[in-house]
Amino acid sequence: MPRSSPTGEIRLAYKLLVNDRTKFAALLLGITFAVFLTVMMMSMFSGILHRSSATVINIGARIWVMDPAVTTPANSIPMPDYVLDSVRSIAGVRYAVPLYSGLGLVKLPDGTFQATSIVGLDDTSLLGHPTLLAGKIEDIYAENGFIVVRDADYGKLGNPALGAEFEINNHRAVIVGIAKVAVSTLFGIPTLYTTYHRAIQYLPQTQFTTSYVLVDPKTPEDIPRIQEAVRRMGYLALTDREFIKRTSHWYEFHTGLGMNILIMTFVSFLVGLSISGQTFYTFIIENLERFGALKAIGAKGSELVLMILFQSTFTGLTGYGLGVGLCSAVITLAKARMPDYAAMMSFPALAAAFAMVLVIAAVSSTIGVRRVLRIEPFDIFRS
Repeated sequence: MPRSSPTGEIRLAYKLLVNDRTKFAALLLGITFAVFLTVMMMSMFSGILHRSSATVINIGARIWVMDPAVTTPANSIPMPDYVLDSVRSIAGVRYAVPLYSGLGLVKLPDGTFQATSIVGLDDTSLLGHPTLLAGKIEDIYAENGFIVVRDADYGKLGNPALGAEFEINNHRAVIVGIAKVAVSTLFGIPTLYTTYHRAIQYLPQTQFTTSYVLVDPKTPEDIPRIQEAVRRMGYLALTDREFIKRTSHWYEFHTGLGMNILIMTFVSFLVGLSISGQTFYTFIIENLERFGALKAIGAKGSELVLMILFQSTFTGLTGYGLGVGLCSAVITLAKARMPDYAAMMSFPALAAAFAMVLVIAAVSSTIGVRRVLRIEPFDIFRS
């Protein structure tokens, strides 16, 4: 052992680890299961948060003016018409246009009804219109013209083609375009685009009709000035990133989703820690004679610690890779079978799982190191 190199110690540690395949498999199973649960739950949460801001992402406006009580894009509060004119008069505003966002009940040709999200674009600029797969964007001005989004919820409208007809509040609606968007909506309802004035004509309205005012600043430096001017008017102006962050914050802390995900992540950590820690401790106990023999022939404590650290780290990283791979496969399969499945893997989820694995490896190593360093070669040979 005095002449042994770190490479030789690592090879020996690897052979000791994988020699007992049952124990090695049990170690991997505990960590893999913990990583899978953690990444899966956080991926589902990331997918929900991403889809909750679908309207903001798909429209793509730089600044959103809204009522201060608005918490999510789906929770719009109509504003008086004078807000649009006031915002247009603010210095630094290149242009400002109204946006309507609401729900409508669509009567399908077979007589069934389907709740639908209806977005009314500014009649002049059509700011925020989706990319068309079929049809022409100019056809939205045609009589009763609507554009349908082909996403995971497209089939709920019967997979309409160009020229398909619906009925919305006793008004005729004709599909003049089929579009795609970057992000599907969260609540599993189809989306229709039309002009602003057609939307407020077709759907029952309150006293005010403007859901949001979309603003494009002349320069990025004008954004704080615009936000302050809107605040003095008694309304709220958020950039697209700020609106997305506001929406995520609401779902995290006001719906119970954040706490549920945190609890499940903590449970996953405890499962992985308990299984891996107990199994690794059993592995050390069963190999005490080998560690004692190595110590008897001159192995230093630091060399034994290196071996144990390698074993726990190798097991942890292998389990991490298996867990992430399993989670990725499950999410891919789920999305192939269920297009409206919202989970998406994200860097924070991977980072949280990796940090959890490091903690599990550290605790397991500590348990093993303390037991091995207390062993005396004389006790091994005497037994």
